[in-house]
Amino acid sequence: MSVVCGRYVVDGRDGRIGKVMGQVGPYVQLRPPGGGREWDCPPGALRPAEPRDELRAKVAELNRMSRLP
Repeated sequence: MSVVCGRYVVDGRDGRIGKVMGQVGPYVQLRPPGGGREWDCPPGALRPAEPRDELRAKVAELNRMSRLP
C-alpha cells in the first residue's frame, strides 16, 4: 500500500483510523480524525480505510472545525 499524505488509513494493530501526516524514519505518522495527538505506525501494519470509515473521519473533522472560533 502506498502511503499518501492526507489519506485515511487504519492502524491494523488496534483498528484506529488516522489521517496520514507524513513519514519519519521507518514510521508513518497518523493523526486521529478531528485532531489530537499523532502516533507512529509501521507501514506494514496499515490498511486502507473503508469508505464508511473515511466518511465518519471526515465528518468528525468538519464537526471540530465548526466549533472553532
